[in-house]
Amino acid sequence: MAEDSPFTVDADWLQARLGEPGLTIVDASWYLPAQGRDARAEYEAAHIPGARFLDQDAVSDPDSALPHTLPSPRHFAQYVGAMGISADDTIVIYDGPGFFAAPRGWWMFRIMGVFQVYILDGGFDRWKAAGRPVTAEPTKTAPCVFHADFDATRVASLADMRRIVETKESQIADARSAGRFAGAEPEPRAGIRSGHMPGANNLPSSVLAENGELLSKDRLRKVIEDAGIDLSKPVVTSCGSGITAAAITLALETLGHDDNRLYDGSWTEWGGLSDTPVVTGPALTGKE
Repeated sequence: MAEDSPFTVDADWLQARLGEPGLTIVDASWYLPAQGRDARAEYEAAHIPGARFLDQDAVSDPDSALPHTLPSPRHFAQYVGAMGISADDTIVIYDGPGFFAAPRGWWMFRIMGVFQVYILDGGFDRWKAAGRPVTAEPTKTAPCVFHADFDATRVASLADMRRIVETKESQIADARSAGRFAGAEPEPRAGIRSGHMPGANNLPSSVLAENGELLSKDRLRKVIEDAGIDLSKPVVTSCGSGITAAAITLALETLGHDDNRLYDGSWTEWGGLSDTPVVTGPALTGKE
């Protein structure tokens, strides 16, 4: 259990506070097609009492051809304000397995100016398995005004990544699996090349958690450093489409590393272009 993380809460903590004014619970579940799970259908069938569903595809830039791209501050504010979420709320975010899509929701609220935002250890799957309260009743909400205070410095663009690959001014931490990173496994989206950005480090999001919980700080530090990442230097996080990159961001922030950005277009953008450099093979950690 990540008892030393400032960004997670456990099920006992949350259950004791269900129904408290100012506490907002958000189901931010999202799944790859291969996972065979329907996030919205699961939410409608059962969710934590009071939870609202954050559709990761709907709360996105409508003008982008890329999947679930970060929306403008205005669009985000309209979307979550319609859900009855205020920037002054204490927000607890969860997903099904506990540490897959929830960090993306956490990251979006953070860069939009909300800092009382946390992730539920173990996710909904463990919550339900433990016999804790669930409901299928729709959550009643009243729209409110959400004041977004967007921090654009925490988001990396394609132009930023082209420069970083060329200058190596920042480290790149790629959250995809080792097989996808190396180019040994195909990408789940058609038309996307396999491999990784030159100079990138591979830090699969799956190694940052255990049983749906973020690792302790000591263990996080070890797996990050073992991946060849220097915590004293800048980091840009990336993944397939910007979802699991946020898991690395969460891990970095837990360790007090705040010189980081997330590449929102991630591999779907980079690997989908014809003029971006791509290399294959296993990650180099600097220990070879």
